[in-house]
Amino acid sequence: MSKRDYYEVLGVEKDASKDELKKAYRKLSKQYHPDINKEAGADEKFKEIKEAYETLNDDQKRAQYDQFGHTNPNQGFGGQDFGGFGGFEDIFSTFFGGGRRRDPNAPRQGSDLQYTMTIGFEEAVFGKETDIQIPKEETCGTCSGTGAKPGTTPETCSHCQGSGELNVEQNTPFGRIVNRRSCPYCSGTGKLIKEKCSTCGGDGVVTKNKTIHVKIPAGIDDGQQLRVPGQGEPGVNGGPSGDLYIVFRVLPHELFERDGDDIYCEIPITFVQSALGDEIEVPTIHGKVKLKVPAGTQTGTRFRLRGKGVPNVRGYGTGDQHIQVKVVTPTKLNEKQKHLLREFAEVSGEVLDEHEEGFFDKVKRALKRD
Repeated sequence: MSKRDYYEVLGVEKDASKDELKKAYRKLSKQYHPDINKEAGADEKFKEIKEAYETLNDDQKRAQYDQFGHTNPNQGFGGQDFGGFGGFEDIFSTFFGGGRRRDPNAPRQGSDLQYTMTIGFEEAVFGKETDIQIPKEETCGTCSGTGAKPGTTPETCSHCQGSGELNVEQNTPFGRIVNRRSCPYCSGTGKLIKEKCSTCGGDGVVTKNKTIHVKIPAGIDDGQQLRVPGQGEPGVNGGPSGDLYIVFRVLPHELFERDGDDIYCEIPITFVQSALGDEIEVPTIHGKVKLKVPAGTQTGTRFRLRGKGVPNVRGYGTGDQHIQVKVVTPTKLNEKQKHLLREFAEVSGEVLDEHEEGFFDKVKRALKRD
């Protein structure tokens, strides 16, 4: 299935600013976050939104996308990404059996593993220690990774003489060509196991659920990853183990929004508080604090609380919390409140028309003007 246009995914114009991109991403990511939206397809929708934002929010990636779209400009014929001379070497190897020979018995590092962990907003801010269980391959304890029955050892493959490869000659219109292929008798390992280990079946590894203790650093953000060295798949032929990469998904907060190390929230205040000023109590991720609202504060005014944001994950200080006040207009007033407001309007020289027109009254009045 072809990918949708990234601007269409986020619902923004092609000349959208970074602030507009961020606003659209925040709204859509909350709507389709798989831990909140349980509808079918929400997870794929969330991934699409995240991919679109990460591309368009990066100036270099955005410029490349605007020029080439979803096509990789480094791709050549048939979608083969040559990436320089390495691609030509691969093509030469495909047709003529060239390329560098690999020793099947040389130590090789094990594969890396990836684990996705979902954590709460405050857990991401302050960090925590936890245990996770992951299924991973471990060296078989019965055969010590040889794959052979205890008391026996693997033998050198007599077909490839331990190289793991066989030369296959083929007559073509261009002459005789020698292709080097993986040995089918030993599956390219260079060894034959006549009596296999009963525990691992000759694989040399077994799959187990392993408990790993993880220290989540304070300030980790959504989409960031943590490398746990040596907790990937075991190495081959005595090689080192791979690494485990934990990718974090951070759940949205009901009140706070995060942008980097800063936190944003909206706080309602009354007309009286905005007009006369007040000292109010506001929530932060670190607890409640006092905030002075000056007299005459308008709706939309922002205040900054220094050091009340998120600790930087690399230890470079702590962000701030930004509070935007919203003046709330009362919808239900008793007679005394109305009377006081009328007096206020009179003192201010305002003339009020409190008649509440119905819809048809407004239409009739508009028709008379014509």
